[in-house]
Amino acid sequence: QVQLVESGGGLVQAGGSLRLSCAASGFAFGDYCMGWFRQVPGKEREFVAAISWSGADTYFGSPVKGRFTASRDNDKNMVYLQMNNLAPEDTAVYFCAAGLGKGLILSHPLYRYWGQGTQVTVSS
Repeated sequence: QVQLVESGGGLVQAGGSLRLSCAASGFAFGDYCMGWFRQVPGKEREFVAAISWSGADTYFGSPVKGRFTASRDNDKNMVYLQMNNLAPEDTAVYFCAAGLGKGLILSHPLYRYWGQGTQVTVSS
């Protein structure tokens, strides 16, 4: 049974930091690109970050570039999103996702598995 379980969301003041974690199980984690997306009610899901199977390559959406970093631990089947200098516009539900492939996947329809999401709220 495939599971992606996000944690680490919460309420933070603008300028603060949060670290999201995603625990994966039920599939060959090392064969998958892992991604982070976010969504605000009434808006489309937005790409945040992707990290390749080895962790050597990452890519970030323009709104978060320079503020967010991604990492993974293939021994623990975990992926992380470190979010620094948070702003109110970062408020959203954040999802982790798994896409089969060794490279970077930027498009959400290409991700096979999704977590349930974790709420991040940034107050001004």
